[in-house]
Amino acid sequence: MIILPAIDIKDGNCVRLVRGDYGTAHKVAEDYMETAQGFVRAGAEWIHMVDLDGAKDAKPVNTSIFLDVARHTPLKVEVGGGIRTMETMEMYLSGGVSRVILGSIALKNPALVEEAVKAYGERIAVGIDAKNGMVAVEGWLDASTVDYISLAKEMEKIGVRTVIFTDISKDGTLSGVNAEQLSALHDAVSMNVIASGGVHTMEDIRICRNMGLYGTIAGKSLYQGTLDLAEAVSYTRENA
Repeated sequence: MIILPAIDIKDGNCVRLVRGDYGTAHKVAEDYMETAQGFVRAGAEWIHMVDLDGAKDAKPVNTSIFLDVARHTPLKVEVGGGIRTMETMEMYLSGGVSRVILGSIALKNPALVEEAVKAYGERIAVGIDAKNGMVAVEGWLDASTVDYISLAKEMEKIGVRTVIFTDISKDGTLSGVNAEQLSALHDAVSMNVIASGGVHTMEDIRICRNMGLYGTIAGKSLYQGTLDLAEAVSYTRENA
């Protein structure tokens, strides 16, 4: 299992939200590159980055930051937020980003996701964010009536290999991962499942690893010091 430390960008700053509420945004680090280099020193190979402004505005906003990290660190970068066109995907993927995350369009325009998968294969991931099991879109501002597992199965049918699942009620709360929903998703599809939201301590890492997940994203826990990245990375390698 891989550990993906997270950097969320809003107005050019490294921030964290609580339950996806933009009003709760607070700065967690002074410099994104310094933070990314710290992740490298801790042994991370991947980094999960989100354009919060892009997610809200439905277009890429903080592009230069993500490309900078992709080009000037050894980290494999996955980026989400505001990616709605093939042109945006091409811009990121040709610029050094390893994987792009499609969110709202997975529900609203599955044909575009299918086109993207045909063009870029495993470099396309889908982010499924849910409130009470129902998919939320547009930067988590709108709820739908689609069940998260149903959407995951549809994405699997069109060839998506990696899904990032976030329980919005857990995100930024340090209250532990939603093991029940993650387990149900992992059992329902054969895709790579990445857990996001609620990671607090090493116990959450163990839960996800024992479940057989492909990856786990850690954000607030790293910035508040309840999870040591080097320890988490070491654990997953020793128990691969």
